[in-house]
Amino acid sequence: MGIEQKLGDMGVITARLEDAVNWGRTRAMWPMLFGLACCAIEMMSSQAANYDMSRFGMELMRPSPRQADLMIVAGRVSRKMAPVLRRLYDQMPEPKWVVAMGDCASCGGVFNNYAIVQGVDEIVPVDVYIGGCPPRPEALIHGIMTLHEKVKTETFKDYA
Repeated sequence: MGIEQKLGDMGVITARLEDAVNWGRTRAMWPMLFGLACCAIEMMSSQAANYDMSRFGMELMRPSPRQADLMIVAGRVSRKMAPVLRRLYDQMPEPKWVVAMGDCASCGGVFNNYAIVQGVDEIVPVDVYIGGCPPRPEALIHGIMTLHEKVKTETFKDYA
């Protein structure tokens, strides 16, 4: 006889604390604007009415790193912009996640030269890579859903 039979119709829900915290984290991720190139237009359109990322708890893109816990790097990162990216990442509160949106952010794209960082993972740790040049808003939403699945499996030991 399990707990479901003992509770009956009392309306009581039991859950692990980690599951409840991770559920809250996935439903209230606040992304930070970091659009550097053409991928930024697709990132902005994913917030518009056709795709509506608000249904995932992302009501608006935050311009401040101190109010965000998800950094979406959309576009190519130049060597001059790399220290700024790292500084903004360091200013974000824990826990924080990074999504590399597009080929340029993931691996440098077609820009194989000294001025472009060949993958944003040289600067900050990346949780989810989204391919495409530029990726469609559906791809960004799929990447965020993939990140949600990753966050749901995290434990408190991961942040210690």
